[in-house]
Amino acid sequence: WIGYLQWHFRTQGSGLPPSPILKDFRNIECRDAVLEDGKSASWPEADVVVGNPPFIGAANMRAALGDAYVEALRAAWQDVPDSADFVMFWWHHAAQLVAQGKLSRFGFITTNSLRQTFNRRVVQNALDSGIHLAFAIPDHPWVDSADGAAVRIAMTVGAPGQGEGRRLDVTAEKEGKSEGLDVELAERNGSIHADLTIGANVAAVQTLRANENLSNRGLQLFGAGFIVTPAERATLEADAPIKDYRNGRDLTDRPRGVSVIDLFGFEADEVRRRWPATYQRVLDTVKPERDRNNRASYRDNWWLFGEPRKVLRQQLAGLPRFIVTVETAKHRIFQFLDASIAPDNKLICIALDDGHALGVLSSRVHVVWALASGTLLEDRPVYNKGFCFETFPFPAATPEQQARIADLAEQLDAHRKRVLAQHAELTLTGLYNVLAKVGAGRTAKEQAIYDKGLVAVLKS
Repeated sequence: WIGYLQWHFRTQGSGLPPSPILKDFRNIECRDAVLEDGKSASWPEADVVVGNPPFIGAANMRAALGDAYVEALRAAWQDVPDSADFVMFWWHHAAQLVAQGKLSRFGFITTNSLRQTFNRRVVQNALDSGIHLAFAIPDHPWVDSADGAAVRIAMTVGAPGQGEGRRLDVTAEKEGKSEGLDVELAERNGSIHADLTIGANVAAVQTLRANENLSNRGLQLFGAGFIVTPAERATLEADAPIKDYRNGRDLTDRPRGVSVIDLFGFEADEVRRRWPATYQRVLDTVKPERDRNNRASYRDNWWLFGEPRKVLRQQLAGLPRFIVTVETAKHRIFQFLDASIAPDNKLICIALDDGHALGVLSSRVHVVWALASGTLLEDRPVYNKGFCFETFPFPAATPEQQARIADLAEQLDAHRKRVLAQHAELTLTGLYNVLAKVGAGRTAKEQAIYDKGLVAVLKS
């Protein structure tokens, strides 16, 4: 079956025992709970709905459910964002029923990605429609019964009207006597926001005009054949549009040294005429994959990146360098990338080339803001450009302050690049892992990183 839902049916006049869900499982319907005959599914009358819907992320829905089902699902539920996870269709429908007075409350177990940008839009819409969160655990360990994999889940309970709720946070985890972990919980009461926090409503902040049209994601290839090694690049035309390429691991670990064939702005006939070897490379390695893609624009424009980021190219035009940060990373690090380098989709690119901007973004103030306004992927912070950058107010610094911040930022960027170039065994993540332990006991390996990376200088 596609999905499941446990129903606690009303029993008045039905002749059923008071607790049919516990006494007679024939009273539980097992059917698709979100799509019925191509339309949004209707649910039987119930007092309370509880469930543990399938953990299927938005990116995996087509592979798991099929293209036809996903297209029908999104057509039936147009008020659920396309980028929302599968579980949010359950969550949205239950929230609607509570707001309409047809349920007294609902409770779901979901992955902890409920707090991520596109999922929490569903939650925010529900809060704006007349419900509140009566209970939440934002991040809890879980063992997936399908394959035994360890995942992180969230638990939420929605109730009608305005009100406060109980938020429980996992403060400690240890191996339990049975499957899973034993946890210790700390409780806090208050108004629970869409990102499952209590306190300042960071999730409700607005974007600032000053930060518009400055940030974007990098290039999304949709074809591994665009990427070439140094040896492969040597077999292609020297004047072909091939650029050095960086993804998140290239920046946090060590660069792979690969390049990417970027044919943006050229028609296929022109590429074949001017750079036949490059054309054949893309024809042989990219086109077969694109021919199987369901999106017509990807199939028809097979020699171009799936998402070539036209707006990003306009933003970066004329800049000698720009600022990047890895979207999902343990440490929130900003650095300059030369304009000749093509950034991957998992890099957040900021079209600013001055040291003052790099310094402000690298500051403790902005990093704390990014942690509060961003989300988590498992236990790794995610930097969402809309929530983390576009809402962040840059300080009204004096010219003298700007110059001082810029000087420090240039020193910071140069220092990291210098020690990484001098020592092939060092990585950016390694430097910041040791930085976090400055003053604490270090292993011999950490001490070697500390000495070679001049981590005290990095901290200073």
